[in-house]
Amino acid sequence: MVITHHGGQCFKITQGDLTIVFDPISKAGTLPAVRFGADLALVTRKHPDMSGTDEVSFGGKEPFVIDGPGEYEHSGVRVQGFLTNSQYGASKGRLDAVNTVYAVEVDGMTVVHLGALADPMLSHDAREAIDDIDVLFVPVGGDGVLSPAEASKLSVTLQPKITIPMHWSGMGEPKALESFLNEGSKEFEKVDKLTLKKKDAAEKDGAIIVITP
Repeated sequence: MVITHHGGQCFKITQGDLTIVFDPISKAGTLPAVRFGADLALVTRKHPDMSGTDEVSFGGKEPFVIDGPGEYEHSGVRVQGFLTNSQYGASKGRLDAVNTVYAVEVDGMTVVHLGALADPMLSHDAREAIDDIDVLFVPVGGDGVLSPAEASKLSVTLQPKITIPMHWSGMGEPKALESFLNEGSKEFEKVDKLTLKKKDAAEKDGAIIVITP
């Protein structure tokens, strides 16, 4: 599969003819809207920066939209969504915004997207269900989501083979990405896109990969 970053929390995964998008940016968002076709669109937070499902109805593709907790299956892709909290776009100082963490099984790998997560601990149900993570997308920007330090700690706890930081490009606090990378002096690599096979992921051990938009 091939993973590309489109700013904020928006990532596109392509596997053959299948296209999956996490948190597509809408025209009403604070970031430039996306414009491509997707078969499956997952929305973690119902906010214009993350819910532009109309923008990925393009090129003859009409996405199957998932925007909340539950179990789903579409186009051979299995999805589990878990209810969590966010402060992104919520009333200041309150955990009253709904966020969904998604675990997606695609191409023989488990991909977990934490969305605009603000709670540094996942629920017991989520921890029980999510195991052996190949790719983890973790928000690092603060400003309503995990701080760089919280993101680093949670990533270590979840033990993914690959961690991809998000919520640093076009949103989040200044230099949040640098702060996250400096936690524990982690080594990392930076790429324009990530092409990944199951055997490649199996060889990784807590790798951090920054995908530039």
